[in-house]
Amino acid sequence: MVDRTEKYMTGLLRELCKLPQETEWVEFKRNKTNITIPFEREIAIEHISAAEVLRLLDYPAYFDLLEAPLPDGQAAILNVLATDDLIQECEAGGWNITNLGAILFAKKLDDFRNLKRKVARVIQYKGRGRLETLKERVATKGYANSFEWLISYIMALIPANEVIEKALRRSAPMFPEIAIRELLANALIHQDFFETGTGPMVEIFDDRIEITNPGEPLVDTLRFVDTPPKSRNEGLASLMRRFRICEERGSGIDKVVAQVEAFQLPPPCFEVPKGFTRAVFFAHRPLNEMDKADRVRACYLHACLKYVMRDYLTNTSLRERFGVEEKNKAAVSRYIREAVKEGMIKPFDENAPNKLMKYVPFWA
Repeated sequence: MVDRTEKYMTGLLRELCKLPQETEWVEFKRNKTNITIPFEREIAIEHISAAEVLRLLDYPAYFDLLEAPLPDGQAAILNVLATDDLIQECEAGGWNITNLGAILFAKKLDDFRNLKRKVARVIQYKGRGRLETLKERVATKGYANSFEWLISYIMALIPANEVIEKALRRSAPMFPEIAIRELLANALIHQDFFETGTGPMVEIFDDRIEITNPGEPLVDTLRFVDTPPKSRNEGLASLMRRFRICEERGSGIDKVVAQVEAFQLPPPCFEVPKGFTRAVFFAHRPLNEMDKADRVRACYLHACLKYVMRDYLTNTSLRERFGVEEKNKAAVSRYIREAVKEGMIKPFDENAPNKLMKYVPFWA
């Protein structure tokens, strides 16, 4: 005889996975181990009243981000939230708030026991190491209704450089905001929510920013620029796109690399510590202070960016990327040879004259 717990779990999984009611228990039991419920569709809080739903979720922010008017009446608001799977009707009466609704629009993530460790943390350190912490804050709200606050807070902590334009001095942030937005959005959206006890983290040092999220990437870090979008959290990614917080076209890292080149910064580094993904964004360093690994990575990412634009890396394009004058093109040729020797780029046509040589990524 099937005990009550199994019956309850069967009914719950049928509802979540939309199993047909006529499914026999024996058949279901045989196949249930193959069923994976997406994180977004799991329940954060169940069997609560409509008033409690509206107390826990920042529903005005949802309509603001969609640039849609607030519907008239409680029932109309709940119906709209349900269409995007932020909430679900509960079989026992009332409503369930899904993980998707809570992680995006919680007024306080602490109200959701299984999500409180998923808050985004921002830590600023003194110097280049983690020995002395200057500031630490957490975004206590959901990702969607706190994203702009997070960006503003991070940019306020980033040191400013003084630049001169047409004889006027102005301050500019050390890191371009567009790149920070893309890397932060990627960390929030592509994390593995089933990794327990950890969440996204932004660490600010004097010479770099490191943005880390739980879960190893679904694609090789060397193919971040050209690979079509792929996310383990499709519902989350789709809504964040509709809120204009991110894109699903796979062009986020392209934008980061393009901004790095425009600001003539060292190339970003994408690392995969066990169980995590980390993007490292470096402050400005003169070309003569970049080591060989930096130069090879810069050549490779430049070749990737050119390739997705149906173009090629050349001595001229790399001089522009590094800000090198034509009289020093021999040095740039040496950097290209380094990248070829390391197997990161290759000639498009090995028989072309030296002056007309073009290069593509190794995988092209």
